[in-house]
Amino acid sequence: MGLNFNPFIIKFAALASSLLLLGGCLDLEVQRPPKVEVAEPGPLRVGTLYGPTTYVVGSAGPMGLDYELAEGFASHLGRELKLVPYSSLSQLFNDMSNDKLDLIASSLPHTTLSRSFWRFSPPLYTTQMQLVYRRGEPKPANLNQINNGIMVMAGSSHAELLAKLSPDYPYLHWQETDTQASHELLALVASGELDYTIADAKTLAAAQRLYPTLASAFNLGEELEVGWALHAKTSNPLFSDLLDYWHGLNQQGRLPQLEEKYFGHAKRFDFVDTRAFIRATKKTLPKYQPWFEEYSGNLDWRKLAAVSYQESHWNPRAKSPTGVRGLMMLTRSTAKRVGVKDRLDPEQSIRGGSQYLQDLIKRLPASIPEPERIWFALAAYNIGLGHVEDARVIAQRHGLDPSSWRDVKSMLPRLNQKRYYQHTRYGFAEGKVAAHYVDNIKRYYDTLVLLENQDSNATVTAAHAQPSF
Repeated sequence: MGLNFNPFIIKFAALASSLLLLGGCLDLEVQRPPKVEVAEPGPLRVGTLYGPTTYVVGSAGPMGLDYELAEGFASHLGRELKLVPYSSLSQLFNDMSNDKLDLIASSLPHTTLSRSFWRFSPPLYTTQMQLVYRRGEPKPANLNQINNGIMVMAGSSHAELLAKLSPDYPYLHWQETDTQASHELLALVASGELDYTIADAKTLAAAQRLYPTLASAFNLGEELEVGWALHAKTSNPLFSDLLDYWHGLNQQGRLPQLEEKYFGHAKRFDFVDTRAFIRATKKTLPKYQPWFEEYSGNLDWRKLAAVSYQESHWNPRAKSPTGVRGLMMLTRSTAKRVGVKDRLDPEQSIRGGSQYLQDLIKRLPASIPEPERIWFALAAYNIGLGHVEDARVIAQRHGLDPSSWRDVKSMLPRLNQKRYYQHTRYGFAEGKVAAHYVDNIKRYYDTLVLLENQDSNATVTAAHAQPSF
């Protein structure tokens, strides 16, 4: 019996055979879509204002809260950071409006007016605006006692605040300047050339390290959130990336750490001490600075100098009832360990103190990250490594991070309290003193950085102004 094929199948097979033969004769190649080159993302263009807590370049390189965060954001995006520092607020805003920048990383207050122009990041921190006057001059109680003498930056949130308050104070007058930055205005108040200006509390605290005669008369308005700004028309992807980055910072506890680093110690302002320190940097420090630089090793020499001032006020013959002596106040046993034969010899003391401090840094647990290690080591320089470890254990028991200086610092005062130290390995210690000790060194260090920056400019110019809007 013969096979019966469906006519459709016969036609389909013939067509397929013909196509195969044709393809073989013509040597056809499979056509693929052209390869699309994916452009590498360009650099992240970030604008900021010069300032000691935003962006400043010292002998140790660039530093500042906003600088650190901008570096981290660029790394988060896998893009190169192109940071453009400005000395003019109006120029910064103008370049942002003309698409020359992707964002502003300069701690802008979130005011009602500014929200109509910018999209803000989640807040970095909150701060309070204050009227600033010169210590020793009559202290005004409120704006009713001021008819003139206030000067602020044009276009700043300070000017916006005064305009908002003016209906309640009909005799209130102020001047706005385009040629002087906030830090310059603070310097004019400190010198007595200007009666008043406005600054936020954190800016004032930073300025007091350099100008201890500055003081706050009273608060103005409500607390304001401070953060970064993007143009209102900025693409959603970049804003979403920024939100993701901020979320990660909060999850890691990084923002509180940075706030502690740049502002935590500024709360302990002491007018007399700050003025004495600035005088000592001019009169006494030059005698010992070459040795601080020579023996600093991996340390910033200014941190080493700050430790020495905290210990001895740069007095080479200093001694305490406990037996520590010299510029770095070394004990006999520590001096022997680091090869110091004469604790009263300034050069030997600086060399030995630096060696001992760097040894403490090396002996800290590896879990403590590098930016934090110096603060733990300084606390150990004051009360001993064992007591610092006790504070870390207490922090961990309370659900805090034992590798975060901010968290451990908050637990140090508990070493003074029996209900805590009786359960520690090394017992009682002056933990509160150690916390203050580290804060003082941070303040002295910051002042040295600011003074160095000031020395590189004949006067404090807008190019090194603390951004305060």
